Amino acid sequence: MTQKTVHFTTQGCWRGAAMCLPGLPGTVVFGAVFGTVASQNGLTFLETVLINSFVFAGASQFVAMEVYRDPVTISVVLAMAGVVAAVNMRMLLIGASLRPWLGQLPARQTYPSLFFLTDLNWLISIREYDAGERDWGIYLGSGLFMWSVWSLAVVPGYFLGSLVSDPRAWGLDVVLPAFFVALLVPLWKGKRQTLSWGVAGLVSLATWQIFGGHWGIVTGAVAGAAAGAYLDD
Repeated sequence: MTQKTVHFTTQGCWRGAAMCLPGLPGTVVFGAVFGTVASQNGLTFLETVLINSFVFAGASQFVAMEVYRDPVTISVVLAMAGVVAAVNMRMLLIGASLRPWLGQLPARQTYPSLFFLTDLNWLISIREYDAGERDWGIYLGSGLFMWSVWSLAVVPGYFLGSLVSDPRAWGLDVVLPAFFVALLVPLWKGKRQTLSWGVAGLVSLATWQIFGGHWGIVTGAVAGAAAGAYLDD
Protein backbone atom coordinates (compact mmCIF):
# COMPACT_ATOMS: atom_id res chain seq x y z
CA MET A 1 0.00 0.00 0.00
CA THR A 2 1.38 3.40 -0.98
CA GLN A 3 1.88 5.75 1.95
CA LYS A 4 0.06 9.05 1.63
CA THR A 5 2.25 12.13 1.55
CA VAL A 6 1.58 15.26 3.56
CA HIS A 7 0.11 18.05 1.45
CA PHE A 8 -1.79 21.30 1.81
CA THR A 9 -4.99 22.52 0.17
CA THR A 10 -7.27 25.50 0.66
CA GLN A 11 -10.18 23.08 0.67
CA GLY A 12 -8.58 21.36 3.65
CA CYS A 13 -8.50 24.70 5.48
CA TRP A 14 -12.21 25.20 4.91
CA ARG A 15 -12.94 21.65 6.03
CA GLY A 16 -10.93 22.19 9.20
CA ALA A 17 -12.80 25.40 9.95
CA ALA A 18 -16.15 23.69 9.41
CA MET A 19 -15.22 20.94 11.85
CA CYS A 20 -14.89 23.57 14.60
CA LEU A 21 -18.43 24.88 14.21
CA PRO A 22 -19.97 22.73 16.99
CA GLY A 23 -17.56 24.33 19.46
CA LEU A 24 -18.37 27.86 18.28
CA PRO A 25 -20.95 28.83 20.97
CA GLY A 26 -18.68 27.97 23.88
CA THR A 27 -15.68 29.68 22.29
CA VAL A 28 -17.62 32.88 21.62
CA VAL A 29 -19.02 33.03 25.13
CA PHE A 30 -15.73 32.42 26.89
CA GLY A 31 -13.94 34.87 24.63
CA ALA A 32 -16.57 37.44 25.55
CA VAL A 33 -16.22 36.63 29.23
CA PHE A 34 -12.48 37.25 29.00
CA GLY A 35 -13.27 40.67 27.56
CA THR A 36 -15.41 41.34 30.62
CA VAL A 37 -12.73 40.15 33.03
CA ALA A 38 -10.09 42.28 31.32
CA SER A 39 -12.34 45.33 31.45
CA GLN A 40 -13.05 44.79 35.13
CA ASN A 41 -9.31 44.56 35.80
CA GLY A 42 -8.71 47.96 34.23
CA LEU A 43 -7.19 46.94 30.89
CA THR A 44 -7.83 49.23 27.96
CA PHE A 45 -9.66 47.90 24.93
CA LEU A 46 -6.43 47.84 22.90
CA GLU A 47 -4.58 45.96 25.64
CA THR A 48 -7.40 43.44 25.87
CA VAL A 49 -7.44 42.79 22.13
CA LEU A 50 -3.65 42.46 21.96
CA ILE A 51 -3.45 40.05 24.91
CA ASN A 52 -6.32 37.98 23.58
CA SER A 53 -4.89 37.74 20.06
CA PHE A 54 -1.19 37.30 20.81
CA VAL A 55 -1.38 35.12 23.92
CA PHE A 56 -4.26 33.03 22.52
CA ALA A 57 -4.22 30.69 25.49
CA GLY A 58 -7.81 30.24 26.63
CA ALA A 59 -8.15 29.32 30.29
CA SER A 60 -4.65 30.50 31.20
CA GLN A 61 -5.60 34.05 30.23
CA PHE A 62 -8.20 34.01 32.99
CA VAL A 63 -5.61 32.70 35.44
CA ALA A 64 -3.21 35.46 34.36
CA MET A 65 -5.88 38.06 35.12
CA GLU A 66 -6.05 36.75 38.67
CA VAL A 67 -2.42 37.78 39.28
CA TYR A 68 -2.58 40.97 37.22
CA ARG A 69 -1.92 44.16 39.16
CA ASP A 70 -1.79 47.81 38.19
CA PRO A 71 0.81 49.26 37.95
CA VAL A 72 2.49 46.48 36.02
CA THR A 73 5.90 45.62 37.45
CA ILE A 74 8.52 43.07 36.48
CA SER A 75 7.27 40.74 39.21
CA VAL A 76 3.71 40.99 37.88
CA VAL A 77 4.88 40.22 34.34
CA LEU A 78 6.90 37.23 35.54
CA ALA A 79 3.97 35.95 37.60
CA MET A 80 1.59 36.23 34.65
CA ALA A 81 4.08 34.52 32.33
CA GLY A 82 4.62 31.78 34.91
CA VAL A 83 0.97 30.87 35.36
CA VAL A 84 0.34 30.94 31.61
CA ALA A 85 3.32 28.62 31.07
CA ALA A 86 2.18 26.25 33.83
CA VAL A 87 -1.38 25.95 32.57
CA ASN A 88 -0.21 25.47 28.98
CA MET A 89 2.54 22.98 29.74
CA ARG A 90 0.31 20.32 28.20
CA MET A 91 1.06 21.91 24.82
CA LEU A 92 4.51 20.29 24.96
CA LEU A 93 2.85 16.88 24.83
CA ILE A 94 0.14 17.93 22.41
CA GLY A 95 2.64 19.47 20.02
CA ALA A 96 4.87 16.40 20.15
CA SER A 97 1.94 14.18 19.20
CA LEU A 98 1.58 16.11 15.92
CA ARG A 99 5.13 15.38 14.82
CA PRO A 100 4.20 12.41 12.58
CA TRP A 101 2.12 14.88 10.54
CA LEU A 102 3.69 18.33 10.84
CA GLY A 103 7.19 16.92 11.22
CA GLN A 104 7.21 16.15 7.50
CA LEU A 105 6.86 19.84 6.66
CA PRO A 106 9.65 22.44 6.35
CA ALA A 107 10.46 24.20 9.62
CA ARG A 108 9.36 27.55 8.15
CA GLN A 109 5.84 26.13 7.88
CA THR A 110 5.71 23.96 11.00
CA TYR A 111 6.83 26.36 13.72
CA PRO A 112 4.68 29.39 12.77
CA SER A 113 1.63 27.13 12.45
CA LEU A 114 2.09 25.86 16.02
CA PHE A 115 0.96 29.28 17.25
CA PHE A 116 -2.56 28.25 16.23
CA LEU A 117 -2.47 25.01 18.22
CA THR A 118 -5.42 24.58 20.59
CA ASP A 119 -7.00 21.63 22.36
CA LEU A 120 -9.87 21.67 19.89
CA ASN A 121 -7.99 21.72 16.60
CA TRP A 122 -5.43 19.26 17.99
CA LEU A 123 -8.19 16.78 18.74
CA ILE A 124 -9.72 17.30 15.30
CA SER A 125 -6.33 16.90 13.63
CA ILE A 126 -5.43 13.72 15.52
CA ARG A 127 -8.80 12.22 14.67
CA GLU A 128 -8.39 13.02 10.97
CA TYR A 129 -4.78 11.80 10.88
CA ASP A 130 -5.78 8.47 12.42
CA ALA A 131 -8.47 8.21 9.74
CA GLY A 132 -5.80 8.49 7.04
CA GLU A 133 -6.02 12.22 6.28
CA ARG A 134 -2.74 13.92 5.30
CA ASP A 135 -3.95 17.38 4.26
CA TRP A 136 -2.46 19.60 6.96
CA GLY A 137 -4.76 22.37 5.80
CA ILE A 138 -7.27 20.79 8.20
CA TYR A 139 -5.00 21.60 11.14
CA LEU A 140 -4.17 25.11 9.94
CA GLY A 141 -7.72 25.96 8.90
CA SER A 142 -9.21 24.85 12.20
CA GLY A 143 -6.53 26.76 14.11
CA LEU A 144 -7.02 29.95 12.12
CA PHE A 145 -10.77 29.69 12.57
CA MET A 146 -10.48 29.30 16.34
CA TRP A 147 -7.99 32.18 16.58
CA SER A 148 -10.27 34.46 14.53
CA VAL A 149 -13.35 33.64 16.60
CA TRP A 150 -11.46 34.00 19.88
CA SER A 151 -9.98 37.34 18.81
CA LEU A 152 -13.32 38.78 17.72
CA ALA A 153 -15.36 37.44 20.65
CA VAL A 154 -13.50 39.66 23.10
CA VAL A 155 -14.93 42.81 21.47
CA PRO A 156 -18.59 42.49 22.54
CA GLY A 157 -17.43 40.99 25.82
CA TYR A 158 -15.39 44.05 26.67
CA PHE A 159 -18.36 46.39 26.22
CA LEU A 160 -21.35 44.12 26.91
CA GLY A 161 -19.78 41.39 29.00
CA SER A 162 -22.23 41.70 31.84
CA LEU A 163 -24.78 39.96 29.64
CA VAL A 164 -22.69 36.76 29.59
CA SER A 165 -20.81 37.13 32.85
CA ASP A 166 -22.24 33.81 34.07
CA PRO A 167 -22.17 31.24 31.23
CA ARG A 168 -23.39 28.56 33.65
CA ALA A 169 -26.78 30.22 33.79
CA TRP A 170 -27.21 29.30 30.13
CA GLY A 171 -25.44 25.95 30.29
CA LEU A 172 -22.77 27.26 27.92
CA ASP A 173 -19.94 26.24 30.24
CA VAL A 174 -20.44 22.60 29.21
CA VAL A 175 -20.52 23.14 25.43
CA LEU A 176 -16.78 22.77 24.84
CA PRO A 177 -16.24 19.88 27.31
CA ALA A 178 -19.15 18.01 25.73
CA PHE A 179 -17.72 18.65 22.26
CA PHE A 180 -14.31 17.33 23.35
CA VAL A 181 -15.88 14.16 24.72
CA ALA A 182 -17.79 13.63 21.48
CA LEU A 183 -14.57 14.01 19.47
CA LEU A 184 -12.89 11.33 21.58
CA VAL A 185 -15.36 8.66 20.49
CA PRO A 186 -13.82 8.02 17.02
CA LEU A 187 -10.36 7.78 18.64
CA TRP A 188 -11.38 4.88 20.87
CA LYS A 189 -9.87 1.64 19.62
CA GLY A 190 -10.30 -0.72 22.52
CA LYS A 191 -8.65 -1.76 25.77
CA ARG A 192 -5.48 0.32 25.41
CA GLN A 193 -7.39 3.60 25.08
CA THR A 194 -9.85 2.67 27.82
CA LEU A 195 -7.15 1.98 30.39
CA SER A 196 -4.87 4.88 29.47
CA TRP A 197 -7.76 7.36 29.40
CA GLY A 198 -8.96 5.98 32.73
CA VAL A 199 -5.52 6.41 34.28
CA ALA A 200 -5.28 9.95 32.90
CA GLY A 201 -8.68 10.86 34.32
CA LEU A 202 -8.00 9.41 37.76
CA VAL A 203 -4.56 11.00 38.10
CA SER A 204 -5.88 14.35 36.89
CA LEU A 205 -8.78 14.22 39.33
CA ALA A 206 -6.52 13.23 42.23
CA THR A 207 -4.11 16.06 41.43
CA TRP A 208 -6.94 18.56 41.28
CA GLN A 209 -8.35 17.33 44.60
CA ILE A 210 -4.98 17.54 46.36
CA PHE A 211 -3.34 20.59 44.80
CA GLY A 212 -6.13 22.39 42.96
CA GLY A 213 -5.36 24.63 40.00
CA HIS A 214 -4.53 23.29 36.55
CA TRP A 215 -1.65 20.91 37.29
CA GLY A 216 -4.02 17.98 36.87
CA ILE A 217 -3.95 18.61 33.11
CA VAL A 218 -0.21 17.97 33.01
CA THR A 219 -0.09 15.06 35.46
CA GLY A 220 -3.07 13.37 33.82
CA ALA A 221 -1.54 13.69 30.36
CA VAL A 222 1.81 12.29 31.48
CA ALA A 223 0.21 9.42 33.41
CA GLY A 224 -2.08 8.53 30.51
CA ALA A 225 0.81 8.57 28.04
CA ALA A 226 2.91 6.39 30.35
CA ALA A 227 0.05 3.92 30.74
CA GLY A 228 -0.43 3.79 26.98
CA ALA A 229 3.28 3.19 26.40
CA TYR A 230 3.31 0.41 28.99
CA LEU A 231 0.31 -1.31 27.46
CA ASP A 232 1.84 -0.96 24.00
CA ASP A 233 4.85 -2.92 25.18
